[in-house]
Amino acid sequence: MSIAWLIFITVIFFFLQGVIYVRWGLAKIDYHRTFSQATAYVGEEIELIDEIANKKLLPVPWVRLESKINKNLQFGQVEGTSRGEMHRTLFSLMPYQKIKRRQKVLCTKRGYYQFETVSMSTGDAIGFDEAFKTVHSSAAVTVFPKIREKEDIPLPAQSWVGEIMVKRWIIEDPFLVAGVREYSTSDPMHTINWKATARTGKMQVNQYDYTADLCLMIYVNFDQTEDKWRPIVNEDTIERALSYAASIAHYSIDQGIATGFGCNSYLVTNRDKKESIRITPGNGHSHLTFMLDHMAKAHTDISSLFYEFLEEDVTRQREKTDFLIITNVITEKVKHHITILEKQGHSVETLLLEDDRGAGDVYAS
Repeated sequence: MSIAWLIFITVIFFFLQGVIYVRWGLAKIDYHRTFSQATAYVGEEIELIDEIANKKLLPVPWVRLESKINKNLQFGQVEGTSRGEMHRTLFSLMPYQKIKRRQKVLCTKRGYYQFETVSMSTGDAIGFDEAFKTVHSSAAVTVFPKIREKEDIPLPAQSWVGEIMVKRWIIEDPFLVAGVREYSTSDPMHTINWKATARTGKMQVNQYDYTADLCLMIYVNFDQTEDKWRPIVNEDTIERALSYAASIAHYSIDQGIATGFGCNSYLVTNRDKKESIRITPGNGHSHLTFMLDHMAKAHTDISSLFYEFLEEDVTRQREKTDFLIITNVITEKVKHHITILEKQGHSVETLLLEDDRGAGDVYAS
């Protein structure tokens, strides 16, 4: 065979295999992307799971996946590459092969992160031509604010809320049994529930209800100036405020205090309405998770000025409530509404945040 014929056959071969892969390379390719868990806390490492399957006889020498990724989700560099806001990963698939790939992801900031679409591309073995298609992705993760140690929250023990953080100050009613829980070394012997212990095989104690019906509302003020239309310039202060709010809610609910949350922002999943966030006080793990979810999805923007937000409590004439306001600025109008709330019989405490990374956070009653 002459060299000319060899070159001709080679060109025809590469042309035909290029046509085949451009036309059928992405056919019967199933792809699914998920996170290993739906929620996480700031600083927690989770996994992004890619599952891809080639459901045809034709092998696919390479498939490249590309998607936008928020910089607050930091990927490991073992299997994939991340440049700026684009995340890329590469697969090679044999006939009827399925591959599941896990990549470590570090959650560095509160928020709601979702992969809406993934771009998939393939081509022939030598890269002469490529085929593209976009597939929908349902992968999403909600990153809760960081939970801080009690000692890191600048609330003095003599304050109402500060007292919650260091000890329980309402008295258990021994006649109101709310359930059972596992024994801890601090529980007295007379609280042991022997029937529950025998049933579960682990030491159980009675969990009592309480004589006082306490109610705490934690508010975060997103205002940083008195101008409603000026953007938030110091996002770190807002993140610290939400971290304090999440931590206090965590500890207060753990102590049996009915706790609620509110802020003059709105959910990133409901930007059309821009309704302020306000969650009535409640108890239990599911209620805490509900509040943390709203804190995580709070947009770094304001829905109304904070004094307008407080007006709803002033006009609502709610039952006696203890308010904790975490704020970067206190205007005269906000002070005026706090005074009205106190005259209505509510207790209001304020945690004033400074801009210099929390070094100057100030508590005020």
